[in-house]
Amino acid sequence: MIGLAGWSGSGKTTLLTRLLPVLGARGLAVSTLKHAHHAFDIDQPGKDSHAHRQAGAHQVLVSSARRWALITELRQAPEPPLAALLRRFDPVDLLIIEGFKRDPHPKLEVHRAANAKPWLHPGDPAIIGLAADVPAPAGAPPWRDLDDVGGIADLLLAAAVPLRDLLEGGRLGAAE
Repeated sequence: MIGLAGWSGSGKTTLLTRLLPVLGARGLAVSTLKHAHHAFDIDQPGKDSHAHRQAGAHQVLVSSARRWALITELRQAPEPPLAALLRRFDPVDLLIIEGFKRDPHPKLEVHRAANAKPWLHPGDPAIIGLAADVPAPAGAPPWRDLDDVGGIADLLLAAAVPLRDLLEGGRLGAAE
């Protein structure tokens, strides 16, 4: 497990969509967890799943011959902690978390100078490397240019840790 963290607009999603084919070409099965800071829908108005959820269903599972999705409506309950969400994944070679920048899991900071936001790494000891469109400041963790997708993949794989170690070691907090 490894994370990608950075301010909104830094290019986390763009980088992740470029990394997935590279990692897949290396023979790795990869899953992702994306954090959103706002309400979102994965079903569409007019679809049965949306109608079920809007009518009050706590969970709606949609299944077909090609995929399935489980939608859980929190209905004013707090967002589950990261550890609880991670326990829901099937085993894969690599799980990449996009976002959750305040959580203590190992992560690569994605930084874009045009955002005019500060680097996260001086204040976050869990940042193991940087991917940026400008060179990293002196004393920073290992740096790769945002366009060096192969080098970033190498950095992620070298720093990834077994998920069970984080969950069992209590570093991510208790799952509910």
